[in-house]
Amino acid sequence: MKDRTIRLRPEHCCADVIEPAALTGDDQVRLIATFKALGDPTRMQIFRLIAAQSQPICACDIVDRFDVSQPTIAHHTKILREAGLITSTKIGIWAYYQVDREGAALLASIADLLLDFPEVAAAVA
Repeated sequence: MKDRTIRLRPEHCCADVIEPAALTGDDQVRLIATFKALGDPTRMQIFRLIAAQSQPICACDIVDRFDVSQPTIAHHTKILREAGLITSTKIGIWAYYQVDREGAALLASIADLLLDFPEVAAAVA
């Protein structure tokens, strides 16, 4: 049988532990969907390409920049749309994509939600 000795904690341990602000269920679901959507390297690159444009970008221009098929691009843009990060408009047979401003605002607020403490935010700045 193992000897279970009681170890004293250092004085600084557990002192003034600050609890983060609570996230609502909706916030958690949206954050998880955003992280999942951007967790794939190709989707991250597609999102960054779309976000860099001042005008909507045609799906054909996205396909031209990646070494994947058009159906694969369509799959990735569908996930980005479902996560609320981009919007699409269909003109004829072509889809045009642009960043969803509300989704972009969510991305900007993610750091605030996750790094809710001035000390932490200052440490990573």
